[in-house]
Amino acid sequence: MVFAAASLQDAMHDVTDAYPDAVVVSYGGSGAMARQIAQGAPADVVVLANSAWMDWLQRGGYLRPNTRRDLLGNRLVMVGPMGAPPLPEVSGEALIARLAGGRLALGQTTAVPAGIYARAWMEHAGLWEGLRPHLAETDNVRAALALVALGEAPLGMVYATDAAAETRVVTLYAVPRGAHSPIVYPVAAITERGEDFVAYLARAEVQDTFRVHGFTLPGVEQ
Repeated sequence: MVFAAASLQDAMHDVTDAYPDAVVVSYGGSGAMARQIAQGAPADVVVLANSAWMDWLQRGGYLRPNTRRDLLGNRLVMVGPMGAPPLPEVSGEALIARLAGGRLALGQTTAVPAGIYARAWMEHAGLWEGLRPHLAETDNVRAALALVALGEAPLGMVYATDAAAETRVVTLYAVPRGAHSPIVYPVAAITERGEDFVAYLARAEVQDTFRVHGFTLPGVEQ
């Protein structure tokens, strides 16, 4: 049983298909899954989209010793529905005008990693106070992506890999990497049974599968 960040859904499907044993994957927001593990949820492996939540699990003694490692990296982007015109500029005024009374979809800014990164960028760019009343916060990044894909939100903040996996959205802006902390996906085993799968994720051919889906190795620019 693998608990994995929602943004890993497409890539993890391909990765687990090639694994010799049966794997069940449960996807969700990193914060919610970390809390579920702490409450005794039967996970063997956990892959989160934020180091802080993995730190929290490690401090609580929920991880198998010496199994944690940084697995992947990603990029934060702003998306709109397919066919949306380019953004003339990324300013508070321009974004509120584009929203036109709608909301900017993103993960919860206190619990979902993509939302945490998005808030950090908005604070860095001086956009947070102006955009805060115009946000639609969701339980995970894929829910934010769905709001944009379905035309229910004119803008959304998601990972570059999410945008690439959804044909109904277009990337309008790539957030500069220095505008928030590095996006890192740590992995760790929760049980002894999970250790083999963690080792499997480190194989070169598995890393190649993740790269096909747009992920990078930690610390590698894309």
